[in-house]
Amino acid sequence: MTSDSFLLAMGAPAQSGANPLVQLIPFALVLAIFYFVILMPMKRRQQKVQEFLSTLKVGDKVVTSGGIYGKITRLTDQSVQLEIADKVRVEASRNAIVGYQGQEPVVPEGQSQS
Repeated sequence: MTSDSFLLAMGAPAQSGANPLVQLIPFALVLAIFYFVILMPMKRRQQKVQEFLSTLKVGDKVVTSGGIYGKITRLTDQSVQLEIADKVRVEASRNAIVGYQGQEPVVPEGQSQS
């Protein structure tokens, strides 16, 4: 076998007649699965949290993510004032409120609100 015939044997592979779009199908399937399994539930959860936080009002008895129970005495766009004991009030981030007292949290433990 001469070097010329060896080089010819190592030539470019034969072209297959496969459509290049067929190669994109697995990639599209992975993206679709990622969207339906990860992104959609995260989006729904975030909408639920935002809806809950927007409906808070003075007088609601709530629980914070740190486990503090209190009654809302004042609301602002970014924070809430909670009365945690008689004449004891603390300021907390509005996003720290995870649910009403005596009810399940809006977002179950182990799942982020952000």
